[in-house]
Amino acid sequence: MPFAYILGRAIAVASIVALAGPLASPVYAQSSETLTIAVANSLKDVFRKIVPLYESRNRDVNVRVVYAQSKTLLKQIEEGAPVDVYIPSAYEELDQLEQKKLIVQDTKQVYARTALVLITNAAFPATISSIQELETQPVRHIAIGDPATSGVGKDAVQFLKYRNLEPRLKSQYLYGEHSKAVLDLVSKGEAELGLVYRTDATPMKRVRIIDAAPAESHKPIVYGVAAPWTSENVFRVRDFIAFLLSEPIQAELKKFGFEQEVSDVSYVERQEVKP
Repeated sequence: MPFAYILGRAIAVASIVALAGPLASPVYAQSSETLTIAVANSLKDVFRKIVPLYESRNRDVNVRVVYAQSKTLLKQIEEGAPVDVYIPSAYEELDQLEQKKLIVQDTKQVYARTALVLITNAAFPATISSIQELETQPVRHIAIGDPATSGVGKDAVQFLKYRNLEPRLKSQYLYGEHSKAVLDLVSKGEAELGLVYRTDATPMKRVRIIDAAPAESHKPIVYGVAAPWTSENVFRVRDFIAFLLSEPIQAELKKFGFEQEVSDVSYVERQEVKP
């Protein structure tokens, strides 16, 4: 095996260990298996709730959880980091790995979905009460993600174009680099409205959801999981995926703004919806 490959893999392993830091779960004295799960930072709150439930049902498994930016984890996996389960913020990142043949066959799975929602400040709400009123009511500022840097921004623009709202509202856009920035703009009153995912808005007490965008107005917003090529415990990965799809865990996901997954979504189906 070439020395350069061995060195690259060693660096990737060291990087994953560094990212894991204190977030890794305690090692059980009698542990017979290790499962390393790489999770996007944006999903940290929900998986800090879900992973302990898995551990409580599988005492013989030592679960290590790595939280980091989704693209950082993607790069580490491409370089050979020893990850068993990859849970990115965007399903398209799984597509990227699959196109490079870096996904274990038949492990890529949609485990949940969510909706694009219109939000306002909880303390000083806008007068708008539905998505439809965006067509008629005056809007001072509407916060959306920057489509150049965020998936939620791309989906927001897709919705606004689909409903032919962009000509009316584009001069009122306030861009946030990511979902948290959009939430901050609304919660601080800099924009009276915003467009984010339900999973972003649900935990936030300072914003209120007004309405959800129609599903046909944008591509499906889905969350996926897979075993990357570096996985050394594919059987346990399949078990973890089945756990995510189980009714009790789907109920937990719902508390965080996720919707139950009913079937997988093909790459073609997720392409841009045309107005």
